[in-house]
Amino acid sequence: MTNSIREMRDADCILITGSNTAENHPVISYEVVRAVRKGANVIVIDPRRVPMVDNATLFLQIKPGTDVYIFLAMMHIIYREGWMDEAFIAEQTEGYAEFAATLQQHTPEHAALMSGVPVKKIEAAARIYANGERVSGQSVHEGRGHSAIMYAMGITQRSSGTDIVKTLANMTMMCGQIGKPGTGMNPLRGQSNVQGACDMGGLVNVYPGYQKVGDNEKRAVIEQKWETPNLPAEVGLTVVEASHGAMDGTVRANYVMGENPMMSDPDTTHVEQAIRNLDFFVVQDIFPNDTATLAHVILPAASSLEKDGTFTNTERRVQQLNPVLPSPGIARQDWAITAEIAKRFDEKMGIERADGYWDFASSSAIFDELTAVTPIYGGMSYERIQDEGLQWPCPTPDHPGTPILYTDGFTRGKGKFHPITPKDPVEQPDNEYPLTLTTGRVLYHYHTGTMTRRSAPLHWADSGGYIEVNAADAAAIALNDNSAVVVHSRRGKVRTRARISEVVPQGVAFLAFHWREASANILTHDMELDPVAKIPELKITAVRLENPRGKKVSPPPE
Repeated sequence: MTNSIREMRDADCILITGSNTAENHPVISYEVVRAVRKGANVIVIDPRRVPMVDNATLFLQIKPGTDVYIFLAMMHIIYREGWMDEAFIAEQTEGYAEFAATLQQHTPEHAALMSGVPVKKIEAAARIYANGERVSGQSVHEGRGHSAIMYAMGITQRSSGTDIVKTLANMTMMCGQIGKPGTGMNPLRGQSNVQGACDMGGLVNVYPGYQKVGDNEKRAVIEQKWETPNLPAEVGLTVVEASHGAMDGTVRANYVMGENPMMSDPDTTHVEQAIRNLDFFVVQDIFPNDTATLAHVILPAASSLEKDGTFTNTERRVQQLNPVLPSPGIARQDWAITAEIAKRFDEKMGIERADGYWDFASSSAIFDELTAVTPIYGGMSYERIQDEGLQWPCPTPDHPGTPILYTDGFTRGKGKFHPITPKDPVEQPDNEYPLTLTTGRVLYHYHTGTMTRRSAPLHWADSGGYIEVNAADAAAIALNDNSAVVVHSRRGKVRTRARISEVVPQGVAFLAFHWREASANILTHDMELDPVAKIPELKITAVRLENPRGKKVSPPPE
C-alpha cells in the first residue's frame, strides 16, 4: 500500500476493484464505511454484487475479465475532458505522450460492449475518481479531491495481472492521485503476514528488502554480512513453476511451510501428481491439512499465539508479536526449526561457520540481522516497534517511518507510464462450458479452512460448501435452492450445493475455495501464467453445471 488504512476515512473517493472488501478485509471496510458517512463517493467494480455495493454510490457490474477495458476507457474520458493533473504529469512522470496516444482507441463505447457496463456509468466513474468528488461536492482537501484505489486478488490472480496493476498505476499518476493522504494504490493483502514474507525475500527474484538477486553490488553486501560467498544470482521457480518442475523431474524435493497447495493451487489433480512425483516432501504447519497427508515428514510448528517475532501488515506496518499460550507437544517456532535444519545441512555438507552461527538467542537477534541487510527496515528495532510498530521505509534509527509513499517523488526517479494492450482471459465460455466461474472467500472462513473450519462457532455460521448461481441459470437445468449440483470444468468436477442468488449475474457462478469437500481449485487452471509475476488465472474458469436428478447441461447465457 502506498498509503495507510486509517487515512481511508478521509478520502473523497475510494475506487474498489477485484476486492470483496467487506468480507475479506472487514477492518479496512470499516474505514470505507466511515468515509461514506463523511460524504465520500465509493465506486465498486466487480462481477458480483459484493456487500460493499450497499455503501457504494456507483456500482459497475462487469463481465469477468473485462475490468481492464473499464480502466482504459476511464482514462480515455479523463484525457478527453481534460481532467488529468498536468502539473503532476510534467513534474513527476515520464512516457506520458506515448501513453496518451494509445488512449484514443479505448473508447467507453467499446468498454461498454466488452464489459456490459453502460457508457454513462463509465463516464461517471471517470469524473468522480479523477476529480476526487464527494457526494456533497465539497472536498475536505484543498484543490483537487483525494481519490484512493483499493484492489486485491480479483485483478492480480490473472494471466494479465501485472498489466492490470500497471493500468491502475497509469490512472493514478494521470490524475496525480498519489503521494497525498487518502490517495494512492492500495493492494489489500490476503493473509496477515504476506507483506512481511515478501519483505523478507520470500519471492523468487529478490533478497530481503526487494533487493534483486541479479544486482551484484547489493548481493555482495548481503554476502559479506551473512558470511556466505556466492549467493545465487538467478531467479528461482515460482509455486506453479515448481509444480511443473516436479512433474518433469527437474524438481525433486519440496518443503512447504504454512501453506496448503492441495487446496490453494490451481488444477489440484495436477498438483497431487506433482507432489507424488517428488523424491522427498516436507510439510511444516500448525495443523494437519490436505497437503500434509502426502508428506514424507511433518514438522509441527507453533501458531501465531504461541510465538514471538514480527508481523508486517498490509499498510507496511512492522509490529511485534508476543506469545500468549505455550506451544503444545513438540511444536517449535518456525525459525527454530529452520535454523536447526540449516545447521544439519552444514554438518552434512562440511561447511564450516563461526561458532553459534545458527544459534540465535531470540527472535530479536534475528530481527537485528534482518535490519542489517534490509535498508527499508534499517532503522527499526524491537524497542522501537513494541508499541504501535513502524511503517517502512524506516532507514535510520531516528526515522519516524513512512505512512505515505512517494510524497517527494518515486523511488525510480520519475513515475513511468506504460501503454497497455488489453488481454482477454485465457479460458472463455463456450457451448460445452457456458458459464464463468470465479472464486474467492466468504466472511466466516479463511483461505483453505485449515484453522477456521476447526472452529465450532464459525462452522455453525457457515457449515459447508455451496456455489452461487443466478436464478436464470438455475432454472435452465431445474435447480432448486440448496439442491445438489455437479460443477464440471476441463480439469475435473466437484459436487456441492446450489445457492440461488442475485449476487451473481446470469452466466457467472461463484465458489469459495474454503471447502475441501468441494475444492474449487480442482476446476481452475494454470494453462497460462502472467509473464512477469508467473501467477495463474485462478479467478476465471469456464464451467458447466449438471443437475444430478434432472437436466444435464446448462445452456449458454443469452
